[in-house]
Amino acid sequence: MAYLLFKYLTTAALIVAISEVAKRSDKLGALLTALPLISVLTLIWLYVEKQPLDKIGDYSSNTFWYVLPTLPLFLIFPFLLERIGFWLALMASSGATMILFFLLALVMRRFNIGLM
Repeated sequence: MAYLLFKYLTTAALIVAISEVAKRSDKLGALLTALPLISVLTLIWLYVEKQPLDKIGDYSSNTFWYVLPTLPLFLIFPFLLERIGFWLALMASSGATMILFFLLALVMRRFNIGLM
């Protein structure tokens, strides 16, 4: 139980720290967010918890493919932000991300890479 609490607190502290940095410096906050810190932390947790190496490798390669359709969100959201407001821009850019994910999954299926 103590390990699980440590795991949650460490992960949460990282997210809170980055959001606090972003309040002071949007560029530094964005840089920290762009780093795959959560993914690396997840790889560490999986390894420490003695998950099979093939499972850890699959997690890492799947993460690569799942990141690709999320990238346009960071261009769509700021474009829409001042035009339609925060919540609608967030919903629209998130919706676009979901559509792009499904399109990527369809394309990748042709190459025998199953994302769903």
